[in-house]
Amino acid sequence: MSKLSNLRRAACIALLLSGIGIGNCAQPTALAYPPAHRDNIVNDYFGTKVPAPYQWMENLTDPRLAPWVAAENQLTTHYLAGLKLRAAFYAKLTKLWNYPKQTSPLQRGSLLFYRRNSGIQNQSVLYMQRGPTGTPHILLDPNSFSHHGGTALAAYAPSPNGKYVAYALAKGGSDWQTIYVLDVATDKTLPHSVRWVKFSDISWTHDSKGFFYSRYPQPPKGQAISQRLKNQALYYHRINQHQAQDTLIYRRPDLSEWVINGDVSENGRYLFITLAFHTTRNELYVASLGNPNHPKLNAKIRPLFTKDDASYVPIGTEGDSVFIQTDLKAPLGRVAAVDIYHPAPADWRVVVPEQKNALLDSAHMAYGKILVHRMVVDKARLDLYTTGGRLIGPIKLPDQTGTVGGISTRNTKKHIYFGFTSFLRPGEIVRYNVGSGKESVFFRPTVPFNPNHYSVQQIFYQSTGGVRVPMFIVARKGIALDGKNPTILYGYGGFDVTIPPYFSPSIATWLRLGGVYAMPNLRGGGVYGQSWHQAGMLQNKQNVFDDFANAAHWLIDHHYTSSAHLGIMGYSNGGLLTGASVTEHPHLFGAVYIGHGVLDMLRFEKFSGGEYWISEYGTASKAKDFKWLAAYSPLQNLKKGVCYPPTIITTSTDDDRVVPSNAYKFAAQMQRDQGCANPILLHTATATSHIYMPVHKHLRHDADNWGFMGHALGMKAP
Repeated sequence: MSKLSNLRRAACIALLLSGIGIGNCAQPTALAYPPAHRDNIVNDYFGTKVPAPYQWMENLTDPRLAPWVAAENQLTTHYLAGLKLRAAFYAKLTKLWNYPKQTSPLQRGSLLFYRRNSGIQNQSVLYMQRGPTGTPHILLDPNSFSHHGGTALAAYAPSPNGKYVAYALAKGGSDWQTIYVLDVATDKTLPHSVRWVKFSDISWTHDSKGFFYSRYPQPPKGQAISQRLKNQALYYHRINQHQAQDTLIYRRPDLSEWVINGDVSENGRYLFITLAFHTTRNELYVASLGNPNHPKLNAKIRPLFTKDDASYVPIGTEGDSVFIQTDLKAPLGRVAAVDIYHPAPADWRVVVPEQKNALLDSAHMAYGKILVHRMVVDKARLDLYTTGGRLIGPIKLPDQTGTVGGISTRNTKKHIYFGFTSFLRPGEIVRYNVGSGKESVFFRPTVPFNPNHYSVQQIFYQSTGGVRVPMFIVARKGIALDGKNPTILYGYGGFDVTIPPYFSPSIATWLRLGGVYAMPNLRGGGVYGQSWHQAGMLQNKQNVFDDFANAAHWLIDHHYTSSAHLGIMGYSNGGLLTGASVTEHPHLFGAVYIGHGVLDMLRFEKFSGGEYWISEYGTASKAKDFKWLAAYSPLQNLKKGVCYPPTIITTSTDDDRVVPSNAYKFAAQMQRDQGCANPILLHTATATSHIYMPVHKHLRHDADNWGFMGHALGMKAP
């Protein structure tokens, strides 16, 4: 039986089980999709006419939109309810997900602050304890804030003396946040809040009397999701005072679309201000606050680096020197000591030089030393240096193929805390004594998953231009290489982001059901530093899609799977990846997941924070950029009558980062163009956002999408 016949048969069975669109199974008919209004809008790009029949969906308050979204959700829900694999995946995933999870603790004096989830709580609870063996005390339980996790605890920052905790709440997990202050001694929240905060740090002054934060002007009513972001400014908020009395610290009307953030040095002497528009570059300014216990908020702000030519990240100070992590003339990163009053690069003292084939991920001050976290082809390494640049030695990690995260240090504290995870190892927290070099386990969960049944390997395959691309493959030991294994190929490929090995209950469930998981480090990411990133951005973006397609061909050529059994998954920029991949290679994949993707590359910058992505993608307002964007933009490259593989598209009404109109327009067009009976489904969540989802919704979300993919790829329900 041909691949197309198999897919049609699977779609027919699913239709019968769901009770939707029942017809002649010998000659299956496509799903009856909710009709979407089409208009006659045509946009002119430098003489090229581009129809935009669903552009009206960009108006999220259009009265025609909500009924259509609801009808799409109903169709998707009914379809998924008929999949036995979806139900089995949900049951196994829920059981596997139900283990304790914890973050690395933040150290303030003798107090430790961290978040912990007992298993399947909708949100992790914020705890405080005195020392590593103290009794945990609940400070904030966000599960009590709203019904079913509708309000997210988005961030928190303890004051230097540990007496207060500033915490940010977000409705539906939106990027918009409101900051409150908790009095630790009384467990009561102070009366005044800070609103319209987005893309902001929370940084306390050393006296613990207030904090710096960044906010935007209040958006017009009803436009908070899609409103284009401009005119962010840095403010200082004093506790127990109304936001209207906050002090304006810094703003740049001449650079109205740049992001501004302020961070106080650990010793309280300096305020460092970053100004950024490009994803991997920033300008850096400094203000001397004087006496840390009586900081001078009106101190003169002086420029340090203003060419916007590299990344400059302050990690700590020593006298009048600031240690910065930078990729200036060092694409893989280095650490340098910079005299605040003589910051020219010619005067720098290089403390940690760039290392070949080792990407400097982050650097931290720790008990008078410098902790350096590197990634060697996406595998973590930790090294400790003196501030004079002498290598003290490596810190032993629990596994050779894994990921370090949540590094927590203080320059005045001898203990380092860090998280460690891998594909087969759930997250644990390690405590390291800088003085003695001794390690201990601060937290390690017990999980009903046996890693000994599976193997992880890293291979290298050839892509466009003869470039070697690394890829992880995770599978059950002894798997038959017969081309029949249901396989997920997951990718991202953008914004200098490197997706590291990490433990996921969803991936683990997929493995337990007999699936294979593959994850390449595509160009556009940062696995080899800025050169790798630049090879997959702007006019080079097609390299990312080629790398992904070549990963698929490698898996097929080496008999891990075949097109009928190979599914692709991606989220956000990864949703763009899978959207572009299915339009370029509709017959290479057996199923597709497109999560919260940037799918209309000709109009993305017109909404929310899309302006910030121009440095990564380009803009259709420029003729040369328009040519490469139009060549791969998923929405504009769908073709009538093509048989697209089974596809599920997700978004959220509260996603104010990649606005949901991307998914709406793409789903409507793909359903209209679909040339066979393979389902094209859209699911739109509520009270979730681009980066937040309460656990009960996360379980359903993953069961829906992985169950859909597994069913389409021939995975059998146990």
